[in-house]
Amino acid sequence: MALAIQFAFLLLKMETLEEAKVILIYHLVGRAMEIFKVHMGSWTYPEEALFRIGGVPLFSGFMYASVGSYMARAIRIFDMRFTHYPPFWTTAVLALAIYANFYAHHYLPDIRIVLFAATVLLFGRVRIYYTVETTPRWMPLLLAAFLTSIFLWIAENIGTATGVWLYPGQRTWHMVPFTKLGSWYLLLYVSFVLVTIVCRPLPPGPPEIRQGQA
Repeated sequence: MALAIQFAFLLLKMETLEEAKVILIYHLVGRAMEIFKVHMGSWTYPEEALFRIGGVPLFSGFMYASVGSYMARAIRIFDMRFTHYPPFWTTAVLALAIYANFYAHHYLPDIRIVLFAATVLLFGRVRIYYTVETTPRWMPLLLAAFLTSIFLWIAENIGTATGVWLYPGQRTWHMVPFTKLGSWYLLLYVSFVLVTIVCRPLPPGPPEIRQGQA
């Protein structure tokens, strides 16, 4: 179904080929982390799966890819513009550091506090300007990331409650710890930076054709 939806997006021009390529990269990035985390015992997929690699069902990569797909479409549909956006190379370094820490904290001290501070330092002044129908609005990027991480945390509770994946000690379901909010918050920046490769953040102004958009 995920593949069918992806092809439909391309055929109906709801998504560009350039966006699909970046989403595929995020699919692979997410899948690699899933295989590593399952191997380290961070969580498990208890049910049998026809398509499974390294103990991880194929659909898990599409869960990550759907976040990137949503971001790419939201930027275009709501004509999102950004003020005080930092240079791309600084955001790329932050995304790489966040992604590396998801692996390294199993062997080295967890530096997520430093990474939280880095997101505030880089994006603290950034405002997202967006248009709903004809009404322009704005929101701090940090707030948007935090609110999005809350919804992902809610989705994660649904996933564990239905037994799609389980954390250690969840043989009888209990609420996913609030600390997972921080993990999703940081992972969202990895998603966002990947999407900005093709949907470059534009400043407020008259509507323009974005790079890669037909």
